[in-house]
Amino acid sequence: MEKIHKTDAQWRAELTPEQFKVAREHGTERAFSGMYADHHVAGMYTCVCCGEPAYASDTKFESGTGWPSFWQPASPENVETKEDNGWFMRRTEVHCARCDAHQGHVFPDGPKPTGLRYCINSASLNFVPKA
Repeated sequence: MEKIHKTDAQWRAELTPEQFKVAREHGTERAFSGMYADHHVAGMYTCVCCGEPAYASDTKFESGTGWPSFWQPASPENVETKEDNGWFMRRTEVHCARCDAHQGHVFPDGPKPTGLRYCINSASLNFVPKA
């Protein structure tokens, strides 16, 4: 996969302030505030920065956390993870493999079949409805 590299100025010109804060500065939106937290339409959630397919709607589940939650990414090679020791916690950050946009975190407390919960910020996603 070819990486996308842009300056902060280029990203700021393309994203809303909230999208930039979350996707480029590793921010987090408030629980239950994101547009996809209670979203139940069939389709594909894509990276807000580069459009790479991120999470299919049929892997979305209600976690009760206030953020969109998925039990797996659309394709394992579309997301990357790294250790995040911020906020006095040990977590695993999830970001787009193509453009490094911060999406959220993955936790080992999700449903079957993976047992994973990809807890993702709405601000780091766009949605393409199923045709």
